Amino acid sequence: MNISTSTSSRNKTRYHGSRRVQVAAVCCGLLLSAPTAVATAATAATAATPPAAQAQAQTPHQERGRGTLVSAEKLYTLATPQAVAAELGAAGFEDDTVRHGVVAYRLIYRTVDAYGRPTTASGLLVLPLGSEGRLRAVSFAHGTGSHKDDSPSMRRAAFVSAPAIAHAAAGAAGVAPDYLGMGKGPGLHPWMDIVSETTASLDMLRAARAFAPRTGHVLEREVMVTGFSQGASAALGLGRALQAGEDRWFRLGALAPVSGAYDFGGAELPALLEGRLEPKSSVLYAAYTLVAFNRLHHIYDSPGEVFRAPYAGTVEALFDGAHTGEQLMRGTPGALDELLTGHGREVLAHPTGPLAEALRATDAVCTDWAPRVPVRLYMATGDEQAVTDNTEHCQAALLRNGVDAPVVDLGEVGHHGSRHLGSNVAATSSIVRWFGELRQG
Repeated sequence: MNISTSTSSRNKTRYHGSRRVQVAAVCCGLLLSAPTAVATAATAATAATPPAAQAQAQTPHQERGRGTLVSAEKLYTLATPQAVAAELGAAGFEDDTVRHGVVAYRLIYRTVDAYGRPTTASGLLVLPLGSEGRLRAVSFAHGTGSHKDDSPSMRRAAFVSAPAIAHAAAGAAGVAPDYLGMGKGPGLHPWMDIVSETTASLDMLRAARAFAPRTGHVLEREVMVTGFSQGASAALGLGRALQAGEDRWFRLGALAPVSGAYDFGGAELPALLEGRLEPKSSVLYAAYTLVAFNRLHHIYDSPGEVFRAPYAGTVEALFDGAHTGEQLMRGTPGALDELLTGHGREVLAHPTGPLAEALRATDAVCTDWAPRVPVRLYMATGDEQAVTDNTEHCQAALLRNGVDAPVVDLGEVGHHGSRHLGSNVAATSSIVRWFGELRQG
């Protein structure tokens, strides 16, 4: 099957032109970062999975604590637009929308875990210098990382933090959650768990609103929401929660997800198993899917059921939040058939039971609601990691719900040889400009 990149012509905008790409420390399109100092190992505790609905249930006490600011730490100041432009350029991002210097903070706040139990999480808040007191928040949800440090609040002007900086440099408040188990958050990261990505993102907005007055700012009610790759689905989850009124203050203003795996079970996993994605990325995604989903949904009893030797004895530890992208690259094979047993492949090809239920929740981000705000779906032709069928399926699902969401095809962009990563770079400036136009309008 060929990778589909076409959409209806009336809904498709195409951007041409080369994108400036600088050398940055990224390794493979999973956003599995190159060597970093190894942080303290994540807490390796897993438990039997409650039903998906139970994960959303909190006691009144837990609800009241969500979004409470625990601490705030100033990370860095880029005092002039020129300083911001230099940092963005070093990370491979455009600087054509920069108007302000910025100041960045790490917020630690109270939220709930995938089981609805109290926990904490961290995130990045970037504010423009010399700006007016009232700011519109832009929530950016980042792509997949392996190490806890692969998070916006842990990296200065890097691939995971640059979009939040870019939005702040254009005059907004850039709000970027690290997600559960990433950054300074305890425990393991529940990868592609839309419920906990949504709660972590919403509670980060609440913490940012609580902290903003200390800097002389107030966050407006309307939130612009964007995200890349894993974060594209997280962005749709947050948008759905905001539109449903899950926060008493914030309201959804617009949606601009980028290169998401919106149909993870119906499009992404089949493309991965059929060899239509980049081989090494497919290995890493398959491994992460089985390990992360098993922690919440009990897919297998022993790693040897789904992973071949010698990887059955090592692969789970690679996703503990303390291993770098380079270590994951070295610790996994180059082909799926070297990683997966026959049963492991069957589990991904024909999900049943708890995995099938979990994938239905993951894949509902485009199907079970109708955004009442402007929506654009960004993608890149020939994306080697998030097959573009995902975007087409999302657009079709939204259209069935009465939402005409145009697809912005960014073309054959690239970042370190990856069109998937390149889409994040290329989309950032476009989204900054679009959000600005919506605000002026």
